[in-house]
Amino acid sequence: AFRGWQWMGLKERLRGVVPEERLVHLSRRFHVIGDIAILSLHPELEGYRREIAIALLEQCGNVHTVFNKASPLQGERRIPRLELLAGRGSSTTIHKEYGFRYHLDVQGVFFNSHLGHERMRVAGEVRAGEEVLVLFAGVGPFAIPPAARGARVVALEKSPNACYWLARNARENGVDERVAVINADAFGAAILLKRSFDRAVVPTPYGMDRIVDSLPGMLKKGGVVHFYTFKKAPEIEGLVRSYQDLGWKLLLCRRCGNVAPNVSRWALDLQKI
Repeated sequence: AFRGWQWMGLKERLRGVVPEERLVHLSRRFHVIGDIAILSLHPELEGYRREIAIALLEQCGNVHTVFNKASPLQGERRIPRLELLAGRGSSTTIHKEYGFRYHLDVQGVFFNSHLGHERMRVAGEVRAGEEVLVLFAGVGPFAIPPAARGARVVALEKSPNACYWLARNARENGVDERVAVINADAFGAAILLKRSFDRAVVPTPYGMDRIVDSLPGMLKKGGVVHFYTFKKAPEIEGLVRSYQDLGWKLLLCRRCGNVAPNVSRWALDLQKI
């Protein structure tokens, strides 16, 4: 997302270029990943996409390429179709976050730039020597920080493309000896690994909450899972109660970002008792 002064500056640049009745449809919730900005432009801005992208490049010196999200997230890889609007045109970048560097190709892998604080919160709970399982690991933002704190991490990711970047990022962040990258479906993890962990991190894709059913068998007694789900606020109380009925102890429940009208991403820290 833009900082307030950046947002105001962008709108000022576009006044007189984009009609006011259309400019109101410009959302400030842009994804900035490394030096790439990804917009989700409203159909009312159809004829002004190029002008908006150029204004953004002029306003934000750290952005060198601008794409528009031309489709929703698609398929199991959760990758939208991106349309180049302006800039250098490369879809590969290095995203810097709390001292870590993540190489990736935004046209080939999923990456959420809005979860940096959450990733550091989780890493801050990790103790050296822990065995940590990360499912839906992507390019490594939930796997690499725990490894940097001395944990031994097993990271499962179904996309071979994402696994390539994950292995590279583990090397370049100096934790490759503590991160085992496995190209596999998270739903087969229990059968594949046949072991238990001190902690699991599960940034669950939308609609895949059933992964919770397989977690108790992969956690040691007293182990903790950091689980993410997409829900409306009124649904959370019942969801938490259902997990407690299954034998989980709730350690934390917090909202960490809106993803659609009335739908938020929620972080649930659950302990196996």
